[in-house]
Amino acid sequence: MKLTGLIAAPFTPFDAQSNLDVSLVPAYAAFLQERGVSGVFVNGSTGESLSLSMAERKATAEAWMAAGSDLTVIVHVGCNCVPEAQELAAHAQSIGAAAIGAMPPCFFRPKLDGVLDYCEAIAAAAPELPFYYYHIPSMTGVEIRIVDFLTQGGARIPTLNGAKFTYEDLMDFQQSLDLEDGRFNLLFGRDEILLAGLAAGAKGAVGSTYNYMPQVYLQAIKAFEAGDMATARACQAKSQALVDILKDSVNGIACGKVIMAMIGMDCGPARMPLPQFDDAKKAWLKSRLDEIDFFSW
Repeated sequence: MKLTGLIAAPFTPFDAQSNLDVSLVPAYAAFLQERGVSGVFVNGSTGESLSLSMAERKATAEAWMAAGSDLTVIVHVGCNCVPEAQELAAHAQSIGAAAIGAMPPCFFRPKLDGVLDYCEAIAAAAPELPFYYYHIPSMTGVEIRIVDFLTQGGARIPTLNGAKFTYEDLMDFQQSLDLEDGRFNLLFGRDEILLAGLAAGAKGAVGSTYNYMPQVYLQAIKAFEAGDMATARACQAKSQALVDILKDSVNGIACGKVIMAMIGMDCGPARMPLPQFDDAKKAWLKSRLDEIDFFSW
């Protein structure tokens, strides 16, 4: 399986008290599909997965599968507890997900051999589903070379399909993409440098800002493919201006949820320990978004 296009990393919808509210998912799925998104990577970092219970993660995955859209659903199943990750993997297979992914443990952080053992055990619990390693060392603290992981993992994990690559090492990304004549599917995960990923050969990308500004990235991809680098760079500059605001806001996930509410797809607040946005902080965000003319995009 080769996933392509923009794959959103959806926010997990909560009510005002930060309780899970999956009733919002069908409208959310339609919102994304109408804007040209091709799939969703559910229960990942943007979805606050490690702040959710097992039951909540299963309910969220089920809701996306039942949403009635044509979106490809990939379910993140990584946990610090391997048996729980295996349970989530088996559950994803039972509900008909298209694929699974797993970030590595982030407390007892393994080296390459440990990551391979961990992924092999999880993938074996869902033997019918393509498996993606979720590479995000800025959050997990686990730094390995993906080309090494794929080289060794390809011989050990029959369902290994590729990696979600959320890192800046473009050499590792391109080498991984070219490995074994392009055997593996590499999904680029840094929205603010997508253009660099495209130049390295990316055909698919997963990101949080694809929730609320996919049209900018779709225009960038179209321009890149047409050789119109001026337009492509202008689109990437918009992305970078937005990401600067996310960084200044203290937490990009909590900020992104407020942006979603501002554009008509309210997913509720972020859950503790992520920060809450009071009226003053929302006003600050609105002012910053107006400065970059975000609402006209």
